[in-house]
Amino acid sequence: MTATGIAWCDGTTYTVTTKATGDARLLAIVGEAARAVDGRDIDLVVIEDLPTHAKAAGITGMVHGAVRAYLLRLGTPYALITPASLKKYATGRGNAGKPEMAVALYKRLGRELADDNQVDALWLRAAGLDHLGHPPAPMPAAQRAALTAVTWPAA
Repeated sequence: MTATGIAWCDGTTYTVTTKATGDARLLAIVGEAARAVDGRDIDLVVIEDLPTHAKAAGITGMVHGAVRAYLLRLGTPYALITPASLKKYATGRGNAGKPEMAVALYKRLGRELADDNQVDALWLRAAGLDHLGHPPAPMPAAQRAALTAVTWPAA
């Protein structure tokens, strides 16, 4: 994993990159996640899950573990959304490509972002807001139905 996108509560996005190698990258990513959540009253964090067939995927799994452990320590609820569910929510198709995700973001939210990591991060934010009853844009019912596949934390 060379980069990951983060969307802040206010919709600001950025891409976390680091020159660190190996496991040291985990510290940089968790540090940036901490910057995004520390001192804020957060109802929900939404993380893109690993694809179903890749549950043992090396560094991505380690990043998930590190960030999830940090959120657990803070008592911050989080949900995992598979890439297919996120794509279906964003575009209506579970196998949509990165360009389709970006186009859907522009059409629905009027945002054009620097890279695919930020596009995914902002769609994860939108899904979380939608779940909490504050969708940032009207979404077709068929696309919103993709959120029923997510295991959301108890309120």
